[in-house]
Amino acid sequence: MPLRSWATPLMIGSFLVMAVTGILIFLHLDSGLNKTLHEWVGLVLLAAAAAHVALNWRPFTLYFRRPLARVLIGAGALALALSFIPVSGQGSLTPGKVFAALGSARIETLAELTGQTPDAAITALEQAGVTGALPETTVATLAKGDRARQQAILATLFAANPAGPPMNPAAPPS
Repeated sequence: MPLRSWATPLMIGSFLVMAVTGILIFLHLDSGLNKTLHEWVGLVLLAAAAAHVALNWRPFTLYFRRPLARVLIGAGALALALSFIPVSGQGSLTPGKVFAALGSARIETLAELTGQTPDAAITALEQAGVTGALPETTVATLAKGDRARQQAILATLFAANPAGPPMNPAAPPS
C-alpha cells in the first residue's frame, strides 16, 4: 500500500481524535476511554506525522528557510523545554494532587469526609463489587494501581452519602 494513500488520512483522523479528546480532558469532561484513547492515539499521531513528513520531505525542509516558520517552530521547542521545569510552591494545588491524596487516604478517613461511618462506606463499596475493604485500607490498595478503578471507588464513596458530611459551624477551621 503506497505511503501517499494512508499517511495524510491517518494524520487527519488521529488529529481529530487527539483534538476532541484533548479538549474534553482539558475541560474535565472526559469519560469512558477518552483519556486512554488520547494517550494511545497520540502514538498513532506520531507515526502518522513521521509518515507525512517522509512523504512531504522537500516541502517540509523549506519551512526552515522562512523566518516566521523558524520563530513558530522555535517557540514550540521552547514551550516543550519549559514544560520540564518543576513547578512548586503554594497555590499549585492541582486535581491530580487532590486525587493522589484521596487515593492514599484510608477508608475510615474518606468515610468521615463523606459523613458516613466506616461500616457504611465499606457496605457501599461491597454493594459496588469492591471486596476486601477494611477501615484502615487505602483506596490505592483496593485499586491495585488501576487509576480508573481508583476513580470508581472514590465515586462510590462520595456518592454513598449525597447529602455530604454534616456541617459543624462551631468547629474551628483546621
